[in-house]
Amino acid sequence: MPEIKERPILFSAPMVRAILEGRKTVTRRAVKFPFIDRAAGCELSGNEIGPEEIRNNCPYGVPGQRLWVRETWYCDHFEVMRGPYLKPDDLDIREALDDGTLVYAADGLTPYEADQPIWKPSIHMPRWASRILLEITDVRVERLQAGEGETAFESRYVAEGINRIHQGDGDYAFHPFKSEPGPGSWTDPFDAWRELWVGINGAESWNANPWVWVVEFKRVTP
Repeated sequence: MPEIKERPILFSAPMVRAILEGRKTVTRRAVKFPFIDRAAGCELSGNEIGPEEIRNNCPYGVPGQRLWVRETWYCDHFEVMRGPYLKPDDLDIREALDDGTLVYAADGLTPYEADQPIWKPSIHMPRWASRILLEITDVRVERLQAGEGETAFESRYVAEGINRIHQGDGDYAFHPFKSEPGPGSWTDPFDAWRELWVGINGAESWNANPWVWVVEFKRVTP
């Protein structure tokens, strides 16, 4: 049986928490044009993409392939701290997770609350330190703001990890980061999605309404 192809993907701490809690099952990433059609060997622009080009050329993979998550991390092992982040022969991953030798910023600082770890950027996380593995279930392309006007019930953006906050009497508010009632929440998931995108990519990217890869996934056992 052929080996399943895996690729790394970066997620911020709030999105890591959303994945771990089962709230995030999709990610949207801007399409960078032009890109090369792998089958035809030619460049494609935004006016030329169709279902097959989308499925075959997504840089994050195709359904059935996997993504291993890179997140901000720290490993209290002298060989790891000095780089280049190769896995030491004497490091047992399960034990390192249990005793706090290997920790993740998304989880807070326990058990190192007294001594602030010098966090390693997510881009420097090696495969062996990753704790989250995702299987791609679908890939498509759409405009960033394609779901504007959808009701809160049907909004496609809740699956981005948007918090659905119960306000009482059957009312809900939405926020990309906060999970408790309070100021700054939105009545429309679309607005919470906009806040999330702008926080990562900037207002200019939002206003441009670019084409985005829509990568749906499910979490699987590493």
